[in-house]
Amino acid sequence: MSPDPPCAGAQPHGRAQPLAGAQPRAGAQPLAGAQPLGGEHPLAALIAGVAAGRFPVPDGSWRRVPPWQPGLEAVISFTGHAVFAMAPDITDHRLASLGADGFGGAHDPRLITALAGPDSWIDALDVLMAGRGTGRAGVPPRLVDRPDLATHPRAQFGARIREDLRVLGYPGPHRSDLAIISRGIAGLTELSFELEPGRRGQGRGAGLVADALGVIPAGQLVVAAVAPGNAASVRALLAAGLVPLGSVQLFRRAG
Repeated sequence: MSPDPPCAGAQPHGRAQPLAGAQPRAGAQPLAGAQPLGGEHPLAALIAGVAAGRFPVPDGSWRRVPPWQPGLEAVISFTGHAVFAMAPDITDHRLASLGADGFGGAHDPRLITALAGPDSWIDALDVLMAGRGTGRAGVPPRLVDRPDLATHPRAQFGARIREDLRVLGYPGPHRSDLAIISRGIAGLTELSFELEPGRRGQGRGAGLVADALGVIPAGQLVVAAVAPGNAASVRALLAAGLVPLGSVQLFRRAG
């Protein structure tokens, strides 16, 4: 708002052609909690490939991967292809019966509400965007660690769905603009940000995003998730060089 190996361990469905290293399985079989090789989540490799211009075949098919964080599940869509990051108790048959496909079916509100169940938490449907860090050794970044901003609502929200948060801002306690760098979607570096109210509407969001990218090593993949209705943040991310890859919606089942 948040290296390109093949996708290893993702399970293709429908008419999808498996990426190199993925093992196809016939029929609709639930994923038995398979763990990706080398500790990298399979969705991370898929996102890295899409960021490099290698999209899945846009044939309306879908696949599933394990959740990257216990209890946090997601639906991710690219052009004509969807990925369900879900625990194995949600079976392939269940997904298919709810109309899952790689076109509009993956984000049908009835599908995610049925999967999440009553009293669950369902996040907004976000645009998934990606860029690269620009930080270089010997060049001090403009942002510094700001632990005093850890109680900011955006930081507190991020702590509920991401890990290893680093809360950053400009030097000086009088500035409350913040950027958060964390381990988020698929275990990738995720960026979120927020300008202080008095500095909004002046095109400064792009500068804050650019300064946050300067904290991340040059070339490192960075993702961001932003609600499509948040046009100001979408424009800021685009102006800072991030590009849209697809969409993502997170949910956490009750209990």
